[in-house]
Amino acid sequence: MPELQAIETNDALEDSLSQPSECAVEALARLQGDLMFLGAGGKMGLSLVRMALRASQAAGVRRRVIAVSRFSEPGKQAEFETQGLEALPCDLLDRGQVDELPECANIVFMTGMKFGSTGQMGMTWAMNCLVPALVAERFRHSRIVAFSTGNIYGLTRVGRGGSRESDSPQPVGEYAMSCLGRERVFEHYSALYGTSLAILRLNYACELRYGVLVDLAESVWQGKPIDLSMGHVNVIWQGDANAMALAAFGQVASPPAVLNLAGPETLSVRDVCLEFGRLFGKTPTFTGAPADDALLSNSSRATQLFGPPRVLAADLVPAIAEWIRRGGTRLGKPTKFQSRDGKF
Repeated sequence: MPELQAIETNDALEDSLSQPSECAVEALARLQGDLMFLGAGGKMGLSLVRMALRASQAAGVRRRVIAVSRFSEPGKQAEFETQGLEALPCDLLDRGQVDELPECANIVFMTGMKFGSTGQMGMTWAMNCLVPALVAERFRHSRIVAFSTGNIYGLTRVGRGGSRESDSPQPVGEYAMSCLGRERVFEHYSALYGTSLAILRLNYACELRYGVLVDLAESVWQGKPIDLSMGHVNVIWQGDANAMALAAFGQVASPPAVLNLAGPETLSVRDVCLEFGRLFGKTPTFTGAPADDALLSNSSRATQLFGPPRVLAADLVPAIAEWIRRGGTRLGKPTKFQSRDGKF
């Protein structure tokens, strides 16, 4: 992988995010059949779909790699097609359009609604529960890797090491409840049809243009006060989350396998901001005090299966600082990780 601090362009960043790990290449070498990514138009989609193509090529396997999305953003479909990827427009809330999608042995389910969910609860539940039902029915004979979120656990005591896959869900707010609903829908169809699934509870993906660390860096850079009430976080380099998602095809089962995807470190928000302050030559401003609990996930099982992440927070912080100092683009999608009431 290139040195993160040396990345200066969006193209170089996308290339880094889509560079497959050994575990991803090995998993796709063993996997039979084509790959389809549902909801690929989001912030994580292009790099993950590109990684699947690159990993398949590295494994010497010829397969269709298909990105499915509404592609409502101008130029988004072409962005995939110029990378040699198939791109199929589809509204996944429309049963007829879902039924017309081609048969595919392997499905990555990426769609969902988080930001703007407050005030649009009907749409949130439809996206997070109805769409999984339509997809699970249509692709009941496929292998499915489905993204979920660590939000389904609720807050856990700092110092405990983060929530584990065996912990009982305690979702806070309707967004987290609807995400647990998504998991339960997939579990139902897995039991009904014997569909092999893996559910990935992601918490939190980060790259140079987006993520918790970018939110904190921007606040320090702009002199905005930082609320410390959510005083600790996990982050994982999006490229590592991509690689683990592909490797998860080796873990699909019925009942579904459940895996946390998160960084191995429990990061102090205060300490991270102080480091950004040192790198920027600025003094951060804080409000509030860290609570004794936070939204944290234990990723030791994924690490045992797939190996440690290639990029750690110690690599990300200086790279993000350099990206912001250079005036690098941002996606403009705050994570709202500070929310303790589950409203997004």
